[in-house]
Amino acid sequence: MSNTELDAVYLTFALASTTTVILLLLGTPLAWWLSRRTGNGVAAIEALVAVPLILPPTVLGFYLLILFAPGSALGQFWFWLTGSQLAFSFSALVIGSVVYSLPFVVQPLQAAFQRIPRETLQAAATLGAAPLDQFRSVVMPLSRRSFVIAGCLGFAHTVGEFGVVLMIGGNIPGETQVLSIALYDHVESLQFAQAHRLAAALVVFSLTLLFFIYRADRQSAWRLRS
Repeated sequence: MSNTELDAVYLTFALASTTTVILLLLGTPLAWWLSRRTGNGVAAIEALVAVPLILPPTVLGFYLLILFAPGSALGQFWFWLTGSQLAFSFSALVIGSVVYSLPFVVQPLQAAFQRIPRETLQAAATLGAAPLDQFRSVVMPLSRRSFVIAGCLGFAHTVGEFGVVLMIGGNIPGETQVLSIALYDHVESLQFAQAHRLAAALVVFSLTLLFFIYRADRQSAWRLRS
């Protein structure tokens, strides 16, 4: 494996790890709020979160690129804050990945939170548990399996991104060239042997991760039944 491909591997897993942590930090309170509310406003927010599931990645990437452009308010603020442009940077990849992978974390957590009976939380409140204590001692243990699934899905989806990261990050080796972009670069330059190697590695990674997700899910389900 060449140094460029090793850089792409490092960038891909750095991007996926950073994105997953941010997704869990942002997605957990959002999923909890959505699971406890009803109404048209909540439905609108659910639709907004789920848009990346059906919107072509290039469309999302195009509008993010406009948002990140040096002449935009966000782009100017970022340059004032960091001294570098936001578009075509690793930071842009992180922000875009968080937006694009958000439903893969929020939806499993929201479904898990909705399955928790309100009576269980009311019983905890009766025993003197504050809302934060209820979430930490009741909700999180009951939703542990969904947290693992949400984290794995967010990580895997970020690893497989192409359209969004190409639009907002370009193809800069060592800076924004992740594995999916490196694969595209090999195909475009007719380097099919290298493309096969990267593609096979991504297929093995995806199948392995999904296998462990489904196995852990089935084992947890059996433990709950027994």
